[in-house]
Amino acid sequence: MIIDAEGIYKKFGNLEVLKGVSLRLEKGRILSIVGKSGSGKSTLLHILGTLDSFDKGKLLINNTDTGRLSKNDISDFRNKKIGFIFQFHHLLDEFNAVENVMIPALIAKKSVSEAKKNALDLLDLLGLKDRVDHKPNQLSGGEQQRVAVARALINKPDLILADEPTGNLDSESSQQLHNLLFDLRDRFNLSFVIVTHNEELAKMSDRYLTMVDGVLV
Repeated sequence: MIIDAEGIYKKFGNLEVLKGVSLRLEKGRILSIVGKSGSGKSTLLHILGTLDSFDKGKLLINNTDTGRLSKNDISDFRNKKIGFIFQFHHLLDEFNAVENVMIPALIAKKSVSEAKKNALDLLDLLGLKDRVDHKPNQLSGGEQQRVAVARALINKPDLILADEPTGNLDSESSQQLHNLLFDLRDRFNLSFVIVTHNEELAKMSDRYLTMVDGVLV
């Protein structure tokens, strides 16, 4: 089981955002979570990615009890075991495509040569071989998102978390990204949790759940 979350609660002040969420995900599966804005789905994704803490409950990622990890250990765990894809890419404007992809590997203390080789291989795999020296403002939205996907894959994580990955893309680029995520799942036996408003993407997933007022239904 790649994710085993049990009874996750989260408050912001007096507002209870998550109300005892439990969730299990097997390795090599794609789960989509849909729901209205403010339902708690992005908060849940941030907790699953160890970017945010929870008030009560238990979260195991690949059999590691994340609640027992120190602040330094959780940062290292996140860097090596979890990849992130965000709606707005979060690429660094001053760096080109290959440099953006290398960053998580360098944080994980990989050598520059190893990080660069792996980044170039991933960009080639994702159809960006001729764009490796381009900075984000020289790339289309779809190309920027593929760079972000490569960055998410660079440390060979067990789990990819995607927050509205097609939210900023046109319909053609969205379809290409859908196909890419499923191809990567099959190629690398990756597990995905995708928060999305895109019903088409959700229905293509192995499983999809709806979040309503802090509860998965």
